[in-house]
Amino acid sequence: MQFTKQRADRVVLYNISWQQFENLLIDLGDSRAARVAYNNGTLEIMTPLPEHEYYRESIGDVIKDIAEELDINYESYGSTTWKREAGLAGL
Repeated sequence: MQFTKQRADRVVLYNISWQQFENLLIDLGDSRAARVAYNNGTLEIMTPLPEHEYYRESIGDVIKDIAEELDINYESYGSTTWKREAGLAGL
C-alpha cells in the first residue's frame, strides 16, 4: 500500500484490494462523514468542506423544485455508496 496526502481534506491510497475497500466501508458504517471512492486499486477518502455541503444542498433544492413543478416523482438517496465489483469501482 502506498500513501499520498495531497490536501488537508483528501487522502489517496494506492494498491488497495477490493476486499480492503469492502472492509473499510463496513468499518466506517452507513453514517460516515467522509466520502469514499474506489477505482481499480486506488482509494480516495475525502472530508467534504462546508462549501461542498452548501452546493450539495443548493443543487438538491433546485432538483426538488423542478420535480415538484413538473409533477415528477423522485427519490433522494443522499450519500449512497454505489459499488460494482466487476468493474472494481465504488463511489
